Amino acid sequence: MTLTAGAILIAILIGVPLGIIICRVKSLRKIILGFVNLVQAVPSMALLGLLVPVLGIGSKPAIFMVVVYSLLPIVKNTYIGISGIDPVILESAKGIGLTKNQTLFKIQLPLALPIIMGGVRISAVTAVGLMTLAAFIGGGGLGYLVFLGVGTVNNTMILQGAIPACILALVVDYVFGKIEKTVSARGLDPRATKKNLKALKIMGILILIAALVTGTIAIFTNKKDSITIGSKNYTEQLILGNIYAELVEEHTDLNVEKQLNLGGTMIAFNAIKSNDLDMYIDYTGTMLVNILKKEPMRDEKQVYDAVKKEMKDKHNLDVLKPLGFNNTYALGMMPDVAKKYNINTISDLKKHTSELLLSPTLEFEVREDGLVGLNKHYDMKFENIKAMDGAIRYTSLSENKSQVTDLFSTDGLIKKMGIKVLEDDEKFFTPYYAVPLVNEKTLEKHPELEDVFNLLAGKIDEETMTNLNYEVDVLGKSPEEVAHKFLVDSKLI
Repeated sequence: MTLTAGAILIAILIGVPLGIIICRVKSLRKIILGFVNLVQAVPSMALLGLLVPVLGIGSKPAIFMVVVYSLLPIVKNTYIGISGIDPVILESAKGIGLTKNQTLFKIQLPLALPIIMGGVRISAVTAVGLMTLAAFIGGGGLGYLVFLGVGTVNNTMILQGAIPACILALVVDYVFGKIEKTVSARGLDPRATKKNLKALKIMGILILIAALVTGTIAIFTNKKDSITIGSKNYTEQLILGNIYAELVEEHTDLNVEKQLNLGGTMIAFNAIKSNDLDMYIDYTGTMLVNILKKEPMRDEKQVYDAVKKEMKDKHNLDVLKPLGFNNTYALGMMPDVAKKYNINTISDLKKHTSELLLSPTLEFEVREDGLVGLNKHYDMKFENIKAMDGAIRYTSLSENKSQVTDLFSTDGLIKKMGIKVLEDDEKFFTPYYAVPLVNEKTLEKHPELEDVFNLLAGKIDEETMTNLNYEVDVLGKSPEEVAHKFLVDSKLI
């Protein structure tokens, strides 16, 4: 609600003046209208990704995105409302001696207000839906539940995010509808105006009370020093993010802010580089190939040593001790499909790439240590590729909408669905050992954190991580619940 209200207010403060400007300065009309039209063509996820290096993660880029997308209806309706006023009225205003500014505020804006409010109403309702994307870059909100539900094939969780978002959109539409009716009925039906104003006052008081309560809670819960722990946008990362957050709160006096479910490697990495994150879990192979742009290596110690040195020297980031498990990439198929084509290895798969549909994750499709390098190494090329993210690709596989997908070796859904993991017979995939990646400045300020983060060193093997993922993906438990139980069972808290 805070994110949406802030974005709408800023959009009004920018959009209405722009609409007035293009009414007065014809030379700027094409430029401003062209810009607000062009913005609508830019995919919202792409815009968010571009904003992260500039504005960081959290609410700022989310609000910026919604403001930019909300400008078109406000600017256009302001322009249409003002330019559509009868010229006779404007001539009369000039005749009685009103200046341009007096005409604007006393005649043009009051007459155009119903049309302007129509544009604001459209923007406000659209803003609620757009703001769910804030979760993609750590902005929180209802989108967090939607993304998490999609990632774990949990329809209940998707609805827990989607239904309140729909209700909020209806409430916003109702509120702005009341405002629109109030300004439209002004001076025509005093009783209707009075009734609408009363409803708006009641809603205003309720919103003010909610804001005061939220602000008070925030003041009392943020007195301690705090650090920010992040994660990428899939089950394993959410579990690990919660594990480390609880460890820090148990063993230090620090308050932890969680920025979980960030949309992929580069968003999380850019966030820790820009000091928006203090720590998150990454993988040695991912850092080596995808971040540092090095050639793949096969020896796990060689990969770890190279990553540890390069991250410290080039990015002032510390790579701590590995957790113990290797979550390498793999390719998987449903057993009956693999049996039909007699496929057991990636080399076997190479013979049938023209007959099968591959549904990789979006990130895997473009990575050198993913599909790009895999095709070169095995000298193969899939003719049919439909990239999709999260657990949706597992659903596609089970329904035979696709026949091959990439997966992580510790995915809980492998166990649930009995997916056949193809042997990487030519040893293409690099070791992907999970390691804490920590901002050097954070460890300088709070040196005790290194020992806390290393409490998990060597404590989680592949089987353990797979079972933790299984509890979330299949048994429907929350990542917080699974993380807490693991820490208690391991006697770490």
